Amino acid sequence: MFQVRIHGRGGQGVVTAAELLSVAAFRAGRHAQAFPSFGSERTGAPVVSFCRIADEPIRSHDPVAAPDALIIQDVSLLGRVDVLAGMVPDGYVLLNTVRTPAELGLGSAVAALPPGHVVTVPASELAMEHVGRPVPNVPLLGAFAALTGVITLDGVVAALEERFPGPLARSNAAAAEAAYRLVVEEAAHAPAG
Repeated sequence: MFQVRIHGRGGQGVVTAAELLSVAAFRAGRHAQAFPSFGSERTGAPVVSFCRIADEPIRSHDPVAAPDALIIQDVSLLGRVDVLAGMVPDGYVLLNTVRTPAELGLGSAVAALPPGHVVTVPASELAMEHVGRPVPNVPLLGAFAALTGVITLDGVVAALEERFPGPLARSNAAAAEAAYRLVVEEAAHAPAG
């Protein structure tokens, strides 16, 4: 089973990200579940959502304590919330930022994970460019597909087409595709680990 925890703030599409991720996995013939965990339900409040993906039926319904992947939609949570808690030793960390992990104070976290498992993507900027709103969830799903291979970009696009009407699905798909390409290009230019 592959477990994902998504951290962000209210209004950033954290819950929608987990739902779209589960739909992308389901459309690929896998079992998936998605659910949120709320504190105070207001715009800007910290929000966490979870997604599990497996080849067998999923019986666990508790919050993800040992994530295989973390998607951090808002890096201002670093230092305020222990977003890296429980991370598995060979997990993935995907961050919405134009800054490097070292600039964010994540040097030791990067060093503890395999090379190439911590990636930054300017997801808010990509969403603004393609969708007209700085909501980072969909670009991060495109980046997640490229980083982990757990879902495909085609699966993300299919989930978007299922969830949103025509033009909105197309603009979100363009944002996801742009983020996907960034991660693929970054991996191609990374030094061998």
